[in-house]
Amino acid sequence: MEIVKTFGEYVEKWSGPAPERARKLLKTGWEAQYLKLKLRPDKRLLPSDQYAARMMMDTMLKPLKDPSHSALVSIFTPCEMLHEAGLHPYNVEAFSCFLNGSRAERVFLQQAENEGLSETLCSYHKTFIGAADRGVMPRPRCIVYTSLACDANLLTFSRLGEKFQVPVFAIDVPFHGDKDSVAYVEEQLIRLKGFLEEVSGKKIPEESLKERLARSRRTLRNYRRYQKERASRYVPADLVTPLYSGMTNNILLGTEAEERYTRMLLRDIKKAGPARGKRIYWMHTIPFWSEAVRNELCFSENAQIVGCELAQTFRGDFDPESPYEAMAKRLVYHSLNGNASRRIENGIRCAREAGADGAVWFNHWGCKHTLGIAQLAKKKFEEEGIPLLLLDGDGCDRSHGGEGQTATRLGAFLEMLGGETHE
Repeated sequence: MEIVKTFGEYVEKWSGPAPERARKLLKTGWEAQYLKLKLRPDKRLLPSDQYAARMMMDTMLKPLKDPSHSALVSIFTPCEMLHEAGLHPYNVEAFSCFLNGSRAERVFLQQAENEGLSETLCSYHKTFIGAADRGVMPRPRCIVYTSLACDANLLTFSRLGEKFQVPVFAIDVPFHGDKDSVAYVEEQLIRLKGFLEEVSGKKIPEESLKERLARSRRTLRNYRRYQKERASRYVPADLVTPLYSGMTNNILLGTEAEERYTRMLLRDIKKAGPARGKRIYWMHTIPFWSEAVRNELCFSENAQIVGCELAQTFRGDFDPESPYEAMAKRLVYHSLNGNASRRIENGIRCAREAGADGAVWFNHWGCKHTLGIAQLAKKKFEEEGIPLLLLDGDGCDRSHGGEGQTATRLGAFLEMLGGETHE
């Protein structure tokens, strides 16, 4: 950990006077980590989850290696057309996570606040904005984002568009889930195709897009089947793999790599042993950097995270032969769009399918969508027989961590769940 801390200190130190040098150091360090994941993977993880770690590291490196063929995106942007256009997703939230994991987020958060951004703005967005303002984040080919779920998207991506001086395409997702909303978003996605073709200089063949949507459909079905099958199995769990699933099930959906990951999950779960310990379904992001959370839930046979809502945001079906409508449905009927009940009910269903004994609702600092419905979520989960802990904290900013309170409240919650096993 001292090596990581020193690495982060140098990234921060060089980000002001020599941002290109800081970016090169970041790329070199992440390439070394990719090599480590390839040659010396964490044997405690399932082979499929070892693969996910490499896949995610590769996803982070591509925009650093070739930013001119990358598109800056919000997490829930449908990316199938980007992949068809040869543009790699360059995601704000993921980069901020990896900067945090590199112990290099603090100076970027401070930079954003010094530029006038509110302390209450989502720390994932502030971290990326600060890194961009200091010249560490490379200029993408274009920006594509949605209004879905996060209010910070509207500020962040318009600001980054001005910063990088690149074309921007915003997908407006209506609050109400109905056919008119689907048609409205579908029309925008058809226009997005033209935008991406112009920006990339590459045509998006209709048949290829349909094949990619069919792959997306198979991938989502595979993942849901895996979550159901793991209800009776024990899967060694760290704190980042659920986030990898949440990220790749969104920005890499439709790729052969992501479908392969879900097939590997289904293969590995058949070899897993019987379930044991307390099983926790996690709502919203996970503070993977938190020592308090790590002590209770990282590779523990007594308690483990068995799912994360960010990986399971759409439960409906769609027709790959109508690709724009299919992507529109995923946005309009997304579990984080619309009224609070949709999100809460989806969380309850997913927790049950994964065989959860309880759930954690993580009140990420700055996320109004999550904070505003926390008490309602607690009431609804517990009415359905699933104990729920409201846990305050921050997924990306260590200064908002509250480690003592986290340790006390999470420990007490797990103790309250009791020592029953699933054997």
